[in-house]
Amino acid sequence: MPRVFVQGSPADHYPRYAPESGRGAVRRITEVGEEVLHKPCRDVTEFGPDLAALIDDMFLTMYVAEGAGLAANQVGVDLRLFVYDCPDDDGIRHVGHIINPVLESASVAGRRLIDEGEGCLSVPGAVMAVPRPDRAVVRGQDKDGNPLVVEGTGYFARCLAHETDHTHGYIYLDRLSKREKKDALRQMADRREDVLARRAARAGELSRSQERLRPSARPC
Repeated sequence: MPRVFVQGSPADHYPRYAPESGRGAVRRITEVGEEVLHKPCRDVTEFGPDLAALIDDMFLTMYVAEGAGLAANQVGVDLRLFVYDCPDDDGIRHVGHIINPVLESASVAGRRLIDEGEGCLSVPGAVMAVPRPDRAVVRGQDKDGNPLVVEGTGYFARCLAHETDHTHGYIYLDRLSKREKKDALRQMADRREDVLARRAARAGELSRSQERLRPSARPC
């Protein structure tokens, strides 16, 4: 069984960080309460260098924040797309991006809900139990407009559902009771500064690491 799937297809070898991140710049991550996170995003209709550059930035920003997925509205862009670098419950790594994602509805008979901890880069420091199906299938496009289907189980299924929610203007707090949401926001208030400090430190570390990987930094 391959240990890495890129854009839903098996890969024999893959670097520690997606190559896109080496071309990217770190962007600010939006936080709960900001309008762009709480409204449906626009369909992507233009495919080209600007879209590719946004994906590059999103990959690097996700790695800096130590996330498993990141949607465009989490960097302030109201377009329907997300990137991911996420393991499933079998330890298989899944890496890629999805444009205009559509999450297939699972049949009630075949659906198994898993109630496990879930966090969000836009709710820094908070983790709450959220029930999600143990399998997810997302259909969309790649950055060139080609059709794409990505399937996940376990934690990766959770990631696919979570990120698709973002493109519809929902965050995981919207799936919690009022009491649970207050608990999550208290966690965020207590831990936010530590999380942001860790991100700032990691941004410097990754920038130095990526600089070493760029061709201009290598000896001839």
